[in-house]
Amino acid sequence: GPNYGRMDMGQGQKVLVEFVSTNPTGPLHVGHGRGAALGDALARILSATGYDVSREYYVNDTGNQARTLGRSVLYRYLEIYGREVEFTNNLYQGDYIKDLAAEVKEREQDRFLNMPEDEAVEVLYPWAIERVLEGIKDDLASFNIKFDRYFSEKSLDEEGKLTQTLDDLKARGHIYEKDGAVWFRSSSFGDDKDRPVIKSNGDTTYVTPDLVYHREKFLRGYDRLINILGADHHGYVPRLKAGIEAMGFDRTRLKVLLVQMVNWLRGGTPVAMSTRAGEYVTVKEVLDEVGPDAARFIFLSRRPESRLDFDLDVAKSKTSENPVFYVQYAHARITSVFRTASQEGIDLPGPEEADLALLANEEEMALIKHLATFPDLVEGAAANLEPHRVTHYLTELAGLFHPYYNHHRFIGQDAALSEARLYLARCIQQTLANGLELLGVNAPESM
Repeated sequence: GPNYGRMDMGQGQKVLVEFVSTNPTGPLHVGHGRGAALGDALARILSATGYDVSREYYVNDTGNQARTLGRSVLYRYLEIYGREVEFTNNLYQGDYIKDLAAEVKEREQDRFLNMPEDEAVEVLYPWAIERVLEGIKDDLASFNIKFDRYFSEKSLDEEGKLTQTLDDLKARGHIYEKDGAVWFRSSSFGDDKDRPVIKSNGDTTYVTPDLVYHREKFLRGYDRLINILGADHHGYVPRLKAGIEAMGFDRTRLKVLLVQMVNWLRGGTPVAMSTRAGEYVTVKEVLDEVGPDAARFIFLSRRPESRLDFDLDVAKSKTSENPVFYVQYAHARITSVFRTASQEGIDLPGPEEADLALLANEEEMALIKHLATFPDLVEGAAANLEPHRVTHYLTELAGLFHPYYNHHRFIGQDAALSEARLYLARCIQQTLANGLELLGVNAPESM
């Protein structure tokens, strides 16, 4: 059965994994897909080792980028009606904007034709964000990822939490005014300079809602916070930790994992993926080409801070070069062995029925030793937040199993040896299934 390590390792500590922090202004791009796979695998591994894990997607549904989405849709909508507009580079360029505009035209007809632009944008952007978010949810579901909560940035202001946070920082002496703006004294907590939180025009800055959100997460009772961000956000981490300390929380309770970009290859040659989104490769493109299992396994094959070479031809191949096929095929091969045993009227033995001392050759000893390390391996993956350890372990286990399968018969004339080998196969298959489950990858019974 499942044997993931010390199930009390986490001692019920409440952990919040924030998979993706992104403006939902377009289809889910592949960088966030890699981050989402990382976060989901972490949540599974932490849950398996005794942590109380919640999964959250932070939705930036307000601010300039949200309104830019609304303006982009409005301009494409006006184009449908033959209006001349200047569709500048700062607007969102993807075909999905045209799809949204066509939907607005079908639903609302000419409602926005003569409405003042800013008023139309205020009406359109919340709807556009919701429609894009529906697509993101569909893509994540195809990726076998579910969230416990989609957290709205807009709710932070609507519920007064922004004011409460700034009042708290001010009461602690960490807020001051300068040049008509409101500043956070983040340099007192290790940041390289102080940061504005309210601009002179009254708008909040990029850092403000994140400070509010992290305060809110701690107040909800989480012991540890794990954030997964794109590597381009590395400079943002010190100011976020400064804010956490300034608000009276332990900065070490936040762990930020930075995810690097993906290099696309076909047969070892760099390629440019199609970009229907207008600016980037989408998760849907990758899932449509290679499927969720290959995408997840390969995304999780390297440390997140390492650039990942993703060869699309390899990910689709049914050879040992394809790491997910190699591991899944081991699981399916063992199912085939058990099917044969059943056809011959042989029941799978339990540990008390098999004479395990008969498993004495070098390959069997290597398999047994490797299986014995799995619980410690999972504990290490949980303690260090490194799901790639599980991916590497499974690849090594499959690498030990396939040659053994090719060299030895599981069902032979020696009934006692057959029982021992069938029990070993049962242990290998269970461990493969356990490891694949931690990664969110299927364990097929036939291939």
